[in-house]
Amino acid sequence: GDGHRIYVEQCGSPQGIPVLCLHGGPGGGCNPTMRRFFDPAHYRAILFDQRGCGKSSPTACVAANTTQHLLGDIELIRKTLGIDRWILFGGSWGATLALLYAQENPETVAQLVLRAVFLMTQRELDWFYAGGAARFWPDQWEKLIDPLPEDERGNLIAAYHRRMFSGDAASETRFGTIWNGWETTLCRLEGGAMGGNGSANYARTFAKLECHYFLNKGFLSSDSQILDNIHRIAGIPGTIVHGRYDVICPPETAWTLSRAWKEAELKLVVAGHALSETAIRAELVATMNRLKASARFGGGDF
Repeated sequence: GDGHRIYVEQCGSPQGIPVLCLHGGPGGGCNPTMRRFFDPAHYRAILFDQRGCGKSSPTACVAANTTQHLLGDIELIRKTLGIDRWILFGGSWGATLALLYAQENPETVAQLVLRAVFLMTQRELDWFYAGGAARFWPDQWEKLIDPLPEDERGNLIAAYHRRMFSGDAASETRFGTIWNGWETTLCRLEGGAMGGNGSANYARTFAKLECHYFLNKGFLSSDSQILDNIHRIAGIPGTIVHGRYDVICPPETAWTLSRAWKEAELKLVVAGHALSETAIRAELVATMNRLKASARFGGGDF
């Protein structure tokens, strides 16, 4: 609907525990390695590319592309696949979506498994785009701000948004590559840039969608929407895995969420932000293996 076509895939056991994997970004898209967290003998894993990215089309389209549209897509996927209740597995922006969906549809969510929590607050956006992370990565920060006139550096999201929607494909690709480079370089504590498929088209898509969502503050009703509505997921258990040295989404946010959401267990590990980091990957695999063996998921609950 709305001119969009959404790519959805299922893998694993048709009789397995349903789990929905929510990718980050906005605009990151899924990749095959995301399947590997779900034992195919025990899980029915569902992955999808959110509007405008990955194998969904049209690419980088921001028309009819808001958080509410994405939440509607998730619910349509659940109903179309005939799933009553499922586990939500999401990282970074995927964690944001998982929390928002669970707060709107708590009766359909059995468990939340979150990584690198992001609550879409101005404090978090200011940390990453207004000089906080720059104190740790001044060399990379310089690359991000250098292409901009000095009088536009006070609001990087707005400055990049103007350039990402200039209509000049070459310019959009150039600025998208710089935007994407800032994030992917800071992603891993273990070293080595990370993210997407490395293509210029991916960078342009990723940057357009992030700028669109961030300029509009995630299309949330208030800066504290998720924490204000945390009572709606009271009773839903969760596991939060967060890198202690995550400079994209500082662990303060995960700590704040875990203090407000009593059913959540927070695991801080020696890692940065990326799903591929060794300690994060190991903890998420252990969590999914523990859930498949637990009594609450073995009683035909699904």
